[in-house]
Amino acid sequence: MEIPSFRKNIAACAALALGAGTAASLASSHREAPYITQSPQVDATDFYMFRSYEAGRDAYVTLVANYNPLQDAYGGPNYFALDPDALYEIHIDNSGDGQEDITFQFRVSQQLGNNGDGIKLSLSGKDVAVPLKNIGEVSSVDSSALNYFQSFSLTMVNGDRRTGTAQPVTNVSAGGSTSFAIPYDNVGGKTFNSQSYADYAQSFIADINLPGCPAGAQDGRVFVGQRKESFAVNLGEVFDLVNLNPLGAVDGEQNVLANKNVTSFALEVPIACLSDSAAVSVIGGWTSASKPQVQVLDPTPDFDRPAVQGGAWTQISRLGMPLVNEVVIGLPDKNRFNASEPKDDAQFLTYVTNPTLPALLEVLFGVRAPTVPERPDLVAAFLTGIDGVNADGGVAEMQRLNVTIAPTAAASQSNLGVLGGDNAGFPNGRRPGDDVVDAELRVAMGVLCHAGLGLCQPGDAPDGTLAYTDGALQNAAQFDNAFPYLTTPVAGSPSN
Repeated sequence: MEIPSFRKNIAACAALALGAGTAASLASSHREAPYITQSPQVDATDFYMFRSYEAGRDAYVTLVANYNPLQDAYGGPNYFALDPDALYEIHIDNSGDGQEDITFQFRVSQQLGNNGDGIKLSLSGKDVAVPLKNIGEVSSVDSSALNYFQSFSLTMVNGDRRTGTAQPVTNVSAGGSTSFAIPYDNVGGKTFNSQSYADYAQSFIADINLPGCPAGAQDGRVFVGQRKESFAVNLGEVFDLVNLNPLGAVDGEQNVLANKNVTSFALEVPIACLSDSAAVSVIGGWTSASKPQVQVLDPTPDFDRPAVQGGAWTQISRLGMPLVNEVVIGLPDKNRFNASEPKDDAQFLTYVTNPTLPALLEVLFGVRAPTVPERPDLVAAFLTGIDGVNADGGVAEMQRLNVTIAPTAAASQSNLGVLGGDNAGFPNGRRPGDDVVDAELRVAMGVLCHAGLGLCQPGDAPDGTLAYTDGALQNAAQFDNAFPYLTTPVAGSPSN
């Protein structure tokens, strides 16, 4: 394999190492830590941050945080509602210190149908509540048969996420309301018989006003709802001691997530809001979810609150760059990483300077692992960024996006991002179609030592130019070309 020409932005390739020196960099963050498996509604699976490539929207950044992994579309009767007791957040660092300067907070509410009383049927003179979330067809113009609704509020916080200046984001599409509706999950073709689910969900995209942004940069869009799983990987084989050929055909393996869904928080915000000033070219971003610190189970639970919860918000989920907690952080520290903040990431340095994935592949397949001590290429990208490309002066694990690099149209995107000569892609942020698995595998095995960066030499990675792959296809053609980019979720019932 020839190393691609990196031209004037070759240094950006090193950012691929952020999260690449891993135990098995082959899957996104699904069920990545022991404790979070107990709370799937607040388990972050993927985070995307990229300049919008929808036509006419290149002055915006799209942020997408996915939660609740591995949803089987047929999972009725309750399906995959969000947690009304949780705080879902997207954080932006535009000062390079690993601390949030802007936070977008999502709070979810739920309500039964029939104005909160629940739909009931009159049987033998008695009104009896139905057990289902819908009892007839549902559309964007008629939701009378829907027995369960979720909505959310969105708050923008400037400064510290808990003590900064908080202002409610308003729903321009609903006359300035501070409430936003969430579409019902795609339960199947009979429920959405009179309107396609794609059209139904499209009606929930809302124009917003962001009062915490500078004048002239306060418009945007938001969508929260179920989407088709956006990650591609042969998940079972990966964690069965990499039970596949890492030098096989790039598109030769089945994507076992193809029939799964997730729930997405998608937000489009002007660059001029996120970058703080014209002098700021690189922003950092990550998502987190928190729950109240104390929970007491109610022995007589009702619909709204089966438990009493209170106390300070306590973070239990965190995701910036893909794969980090799932396959970088050692098992004893996974829960702690999920509760930590980027500014404190120096404590996890050992997991980067001593990556186990190359050693694992060496044992399993006979390829030669890089021999450079302490992996300075990974350290630079993992904790500091790359000078002249995406360095922001911080020491933190998060996505970094250079907002001065123009977006690439979907048809022209390379799914290897910068490694494929497309500087608008991973690791300059992350787009849905970026194949972070293949890119990070190659970096973990030392492709950057062959790139003339001065951090390591070709002899340090004798097999660093091989085309390592997990075999599952991931590219921009699998996604929409407009906000929210992630596609219509798989229907619970394909029958119509």
